[in-house]
Amino acid sequence: MFRKSPYILWFEESGRKTFELVGGKGASLGEMTSAGIRVPPGFSVTTQAYTDFLDTLKIRKAIFTRLKDVDLKKSGSLETIGKEVREIILAQEIPEKIMEAIRTAYRQLVEKTGVKDLPVAVRSSATAEDLPDASFAGQQDTYLWVTGEESVVKHTKDCWASLFSDRAIAYRLNHGFTHEREKISVVVQKMVHAKCAGVMFTLNPINGDRSKISINSSWGLGETVVSGTVTPDEFLVDKVTFDILKRIISPKELEHRVNIEENRVDIGPVPDDRKNEPSITDDELLELCRIGKQIEKFYGSPSDIEWAVDADLPFPESVVILQARPETVWSQKRKKEQKKKEVKTSDPVSLIAGMWGAPSKK
Repeated sequence: MFRKSPYILWFEESGRKTFELVGGKGASLGEMTSAGIRVPPGFSVTTQAYTDFLDTLKIRKAIFTRLKDVDLKKSGSLETIGKEVREIILAQEIPEKIMEAIRTAYRQLVEKTGVKDLPVAVRSSATAEDLPDASFAGQQDTYLWVTGEESVVKHTKDCWASLFSDRAIAYRLNHGFTHEREKISVVVQKMVHAKCAGVMFTLNPINGDRSKISINSSWGLGETVVSGTVTPDEFLVDKVTFDILKRIISPKELEHRVNIEENRVDIGPVPDDRKNEPSITDDELLELCRIGKQIEKFYGSPSDIEWAVDADLPFPESVVILQARPETVWSQKRKKEQKKKEVKTSDPVSLIAGMWGAPSKK
């Protein structure tokens, strides 16, 4: 059904084995699609498109030579050089063969969904993000309610430039990641007309309790929750019985909502009749928990999940997953604790006792 291109991989073709081509976000969406988890359809513009863009236009050397001059201790160095590098990328025109691959894939997605001028989310997917031992989330750009093939092409280049945001550059320098090795893919995914959205952890993020599921929800698109713009509704659910153990309904002052007439996403006040109402129903909440357990089982570890409820779809098809990644905070604490235990029990006498049956140290 889909035309093959080295620059495009559909979610159905993506997964762990294509991580280097589609990055963390693209690989995760591909894995979940294959596992039958409800994910809005889409494709990834591969890292090959990004590297061919750099090499065809011969801008690789200029970018990475300039980045070597970043001095985090020197005031203004990061901001000045970061801006220069992004401008180098944004000033270039994407080679025609890459542009045509993106245009064609968008047209095919329109055909697949049957939605004319299909709105999509255009999301960065770097090869060092969504790793269990690193937290690159939110360092590159996301663009919402993008329509038309030329706009998708433009925002793809914007995502490439965001690989060199000030925050991303500083994070790589502080954590030993090299600029040259990191690549970026771009996810293009059918936009959800969200009634409500938010985040879910398949553990309690306060204390790491893996027998619980924590869900934050607010009206409209999930950006208000992720960015901390609103205080969301908060729920804690027993992972086995699905009993709702905690329910805090907060006044939700703002929402990101779709302005269909103007073809854009606006942020505005929540009407008074919804401000203090639960943003998600109990049925939607429990369906989320069911999917969350499915994702955790699939990945074999607690997960950090972005979700939405689509106002245009009937329940339960309306409950969809936008992104999932390994939970990092508590998993890293467990790793550190395990290493301490291993060091504690690995003195020479204990090792000999374990290997040869020698008397253990008293």
